[in-house]
Amino acid sequence: MPYNVPMIPKQETRRMEESPTLLLVEDEPDVASFVQQGLEEESYSVSWVQEGQRALEHVQQAPVDLVLLDIRLPDRSGIEVCGRLRLHQPNLPIMMLTALDAVEDRVKGLRAGADDYLPKPFAFDELVARIEALLRRVDAPAQTETLRDGPLVVDPAAQVCTYEGKEVSLTPTEFDLLVYLMARRGQALSRDAIHRDVWGHDFERGTNLIDVYVNYVREKLGEAGCPSPVETAHGVGYRYTACTESAERHD
Repeated sequence: MPYNVPMIPKQETRRMEESPTLLLVEDEPDVASFVQQGLEEESYSVSWVQEGQRALEHVQQAPVDLVLLDIRLPDRSGIEVCGRLRLHQPNLPIMMLTALDAVEDRVKGLRAGADDYLPKPFAFDELVARIEALLRRVDAPAQTETLRDGPLVVDPAAQVCTYEGKEVSLTPTEFDLLVYLMARRGQALSRDAIHRDVWGHDFERGTNLIDVYVNYVREKLGEAGCPSPVETAHGVGYRYTACTESAERHD
């Protein structure tokens, strides 16, 4: 089956149209055909490529609202493709498609910057729901109030996080998670609430998605010299406390 790769001038970043444009990166033709046909019936515009390199070229050449990215591709790992996409288009929603038992692949994909993952085999209705959730996050009115906690400053409008004046590099999902927790300082927030409000769909029991992302935020703040203000609320979920309180606990 030929690649469906529309060519447009590189300087054009987004085509204004009613149907969101999706890029499906999947090397199995049967799976790709099923997903593409189903999504097009849901009024999405779907382009399909089989290789990671073609995906990178496509995103440079055509406007894309969301990428569905398989991990196992014939020319390079989907995790590598995810990292390169995230480097050049930090706000592009990316959903990884993974084997059911590939826990390590899921973690690597999230660390590379994926916003969500969906294990194979998956229910088509769930795929659509997750796509809708990611696109709602992009279209939702942005919180513009700058959040400050001592030397930690988070500017949602500019999508910038700094500690003592130095930028902390966060993926879009890590940034959204920090903003969500920071804006609710002192509240014990359940995993259900975090998943619903940050990811936009119901929390999956048995998954450690939220724990993985909280650890990423903690690690990146720690690398910047900021004692993590995100603490575990035992039996509930997580709580954001002040940086000064976190520092005192570490002294």
